[in-house]
Amino acid sequence: MMIRQAAFEGKRKMLKGALHCHTTRSDGDGDPGDVMRLHKENGYDFIALTDHRRYNYESFAPETGLTVIPGMELDANFPRKGGVHCIHTVSIGPEKEKGNGFEHDQRFQTVSIEKPSDYQPVLDYLHENGNLTIYCHPEWSNTPISEFKDLEGNFAMELWNSGCAIENELDVDNGFIWDQVNQHGNRLWGVAVDDGHAMNQHCRGWVMVNAENDVSAILDALRRGAFYASTGPEIYDFRIEDDMAYVECSPCANIIFRTGLRPLRLQRNGDGLITSAATKVLDYFPFVRAVVTDEKGMKAWTNPIFLD
Repeated sequence: MMIRQAAFEGKRKMLKGALHCHTTRSDGDGDPGDVMRLHKENGYDFIALTDHRRYNYESFAPETGLTVIPGMELDANFPRKGGVHCIHTVSIGPEKEKGNGFEHDQRFQTVSIEKPSDYQPVLDYLHENGNLTIYCHPEWSNTPISEFKDLEGNFAMELWNSGCAIENELDVDNGFIWDQVNQHGNRLWGVAVDDGHAMNQHCRGWVMVNAENDVSAILDALRRGAFYASTGPEIYDFRIEDDMAYVECSPCANIIFRTGLRPLRLQRNGDGLITSAATKVLDYFPFVRAVVTDEKGMKAWTNPIFLD
């Protein structure tokens, strides 16, 4: 029996996408047209301009041909005295005529909450209006797993966030948190994003999506986990066959499989680079995923194959 992770089914060209970007429409440094042109220069196929509390449908650089995923970033604050303790979610949705309940340039307010469950109505509101949600930068937000594992309806969480990595050395690999969430049964996919505010924070983390290049197809693929996340390496296949998990990738320094329940050894070639790895899948594993790291320390993450 063979199970192939959805990102690697078929022979379709993978689309490179940015899911969390800021511009001068909120607190970013870059004009939205310039941000789009920068992404086009770096090989992107689609982009979501997710400025804070300001919904966007518009392409500010139509000459790039980039597909624009409608969206914004929404936030809520816990009571605090000068510190940071918050919940942020990226909200992305379909085109207006295909069921998105929000308007272009619609403005939203920061929400105040006393406890994590107070944010569930916000998520419900976003989902009721046809949007998918991503849980953002849990380290930067100072939200341990206990504060967001029970929030319902997010389709993904951020594994890598370029802005947090550059400015704070946070949210550089949230895999341990990710595994805990998935072990608790609230399944999330994992994304790499920039959350770019300064121009030098853009184009450092992305998703590679197995979809046709239109908004509906991209959203459907994201919902199904038909993508992988990367800051550099490419992943070509991830599958389970005859009780073995296999990953194939661009030349890299090492590969490791994660299961959430059992430490597995790092796989590498002391004399050179590797392009594949395999591990035995045991019957008590709740899932298997793989992490690829290149010579520069840049990573790519498969989404899990769930085994129950």
